[in-house]
Amino acid sequence: MSRTRTRVSAPDQACVAAVDLARAAAEELAHPGEPGEHLGFEAEGDRVVTHYFACLDRAYRGWRWAVTVTRASRAKKVTVSEAVLLPGSGALLAPEWLPWSERLRPGDLGVGDLLPTPDDDDRLEPGFAETDEDVDRQMVFEYGLGRARVLSAIGKDRAARRWHSGEHGPHTPIAHAAPAQCSTCGFYWLLAGGLRHMFGVCANEYAPDDGKVVAADHGCGAHSEAAVMPPPVEQATPILDDLGYDLIEEEQGEQGPAGEPAPAEPGPS
Repeated sequence: MSRTRTRVSAPDQACVAAVDLARAAAEELAHPGEPGEHLGFEAEGDRVVTHYFACLDRAYRGWRWAVTVTRASRAKKVTVSEAVLLPGSGALLAPEWLPWSERLRPGDLGVGDLLPTPDDDDRLEPGFAETDEDVDRQMVFEYGLGRARVLSAIGKDRAARRWHSGEHGPHTPIAHAAPAQCSTCGFYWLLAGGLRHMFGVCANEYAPDDGKVVAADHGCGAHSEAAVMPPPVEQATPILDDLGYDLIEEEQGEQGPAGEPAPAEPGPS
């Protein structure tokens, strides 16, 4: 089996020599003086050559002007085929384009904004497919089947992971400093369904998480059973009497050098 050989055509000399023609085409598109020095050329095919010029515009550093020239078969006149500004190595480029659904972040939705959910969203499943008996079911509409779609197992798992690792989970400074977990608090209102084992809603109006979903192992200082410490008692300043004195009876058995009782120490006169 023989390899296929690709014939590389030699650059057309007439197109290679058309540097001034290519520069004039670049100057028509750019501001005066922006096309800089000639950076070289590249053969694109038979009688097709692209000339490159440096771009001196400060807003496009690292870019270059590319002007493609060509001529017809057996023709002597060279014409411009295309002129464009292309990025070179080290050029400043815009970030890769992403669709709006991938650029959206929590909190971006404002008043009046609509966020359509795709039909194939893996977080949802048809309402008739819900078979979990522990789920708090929505009232069935009259002549209807209830909600068109409900959370799927993937949607529930993503929500549980997001809530547990967020600011209302156990890995926050306020939870570490709490006297006890939310699961033991009287203001902890359990969720219905399969998530009731991990999450609830805070119903304490003085707590920072009031009305928000909190993890069972979250906590804060507004716990219903938080111990109230009594106010400290101020110690009174001691009063010292330095004018009076006390008489101390000498112990029996203490005698002087001659066998006589040791004289008592004189008191103040």
